[in-house]
Amino acid sequence: MSSKRWALAGATIVAVCLATPLSPAAASEPPSQSADTAPPTMVDALERDLGLSEQQAVTRLANEQRAAATEARLSTALGASYGGSWLNADASKLMVATTDPAAAPGIEAQGGQPIVVARTLTQLNTVKDQLDRAPEQAKAGAALWYADVTTNSVVIQAPTQQAGDALAAAAGVDGKAVRVVVSAESPQTYINLIGGAAYYIGSSRCSIGFSVTRGSTPGFVTAGHCRLAGSTTTNPSGTFQGASFPGNDYAWVATPGHTPQPWVRGSGGSTVIVRGSTQATVGASICRSGSTTGWRCGVIQQHNATVRYSQGTVTGLTRTSACAQPGDSGGSFISGSQAQGVTSGGSGNCSIGGTTYHQPVNEILGAYGLTLRVG
Repeated sequence: MSSKRWALAGATIVAVCLATPLSPAAASEPPSQSADTAPPTMVDALERDLGLSEQQAVTRLANEQRAAATEARLSTALGASYGGSWLNADASKLMVATTDPAAAPGIEAQGGQPIVVARTLTQLNTVKDQLDRAPEQAKAGAALWYADVTTNSVVIQAPTQQAGDALAAAAGVDGKAVRVVVSAESPQTYINLIGGAAYYIGSSRCSIGFSVTRGSTPGFVTAGHCRLAGSTTTNPSGTFQGASFPGNDYAWVATPGHTPQPWVRGSGGSTVIVRGSTQATVGASICRSGSTTGWRCGVIQQHNATVRYSQGTVTGLTRTSACAQPGDSGGSFISGSQAQGVTSGGSGNCSIGGTTYHQPVNEILGAYGLTLRVG
């Protein structure tokens, strides 16, 4: 932060504290974190994302800080009548809901704007909890639901009015407390499925091979020895839909809610776009990506090799001079922009060099009826 920004921050805090105190005792109560120590990166981000000036961003942070302290006091003081609280659009005023009209003067004395409502926050949360316990089939039709203190209702967002009404009916909630909002919003997690990235099965770790889909279901291919069909994964969350090992060494994991990307992690955090899966020729260069050793390259030495592991024999593997180590299993092999396969095993390591084998990706796609995600 520039010296100019520090000076502006300090000056603005004084102005805010004197002009819009949310509590009569505010001047004598040091905030938990002085607003003039607001992280410069936060001020910059508010300017960028909320369209604020530097002074507006600093002022907003100061108001929000005092509002949080006032909200804590009032939620305790109002007890069972408390209906929730929220800041107005520019964060200059704390709105405080209550079911008790007699509480209004006390709210005003603390610097808040009283709003008399029909339902307490506890009642709203009770309705929301009922929706949480509705049958899964009814919940599947809605996108989200929440207690909305600003409207003193519980909102169900769904693609159609009928879907929202069906959830409310299945949960048996008071229809007067529920408001259905028709919306195209469709929440999803933000884990990208990228070749070479890690995933976890309990305390074990393997690597994503390539992003795929089966119908509308996203997922990824990986090594079959990583886990049996039916096993679950975390980060990203998914379920092994099929796995074959020994004999073969391939599997695919369905990951509903995640985003399959046509990428493989390359060198230094870069990404390599996958454009197809044409098998490369013996002698061609090839690179592999895994969560232990990252991006390593070599050449294709043989196709259709049979390898004897301690767990059994695997046929139809491709042998390469690219190294790998434990944890890289399942990771991507790619030649140019063409997906080649998923890491099965090998010998040696990336310190002394080694030989690595991969299961050809086209065999996996055919075995499970998968579509490779390409750019």
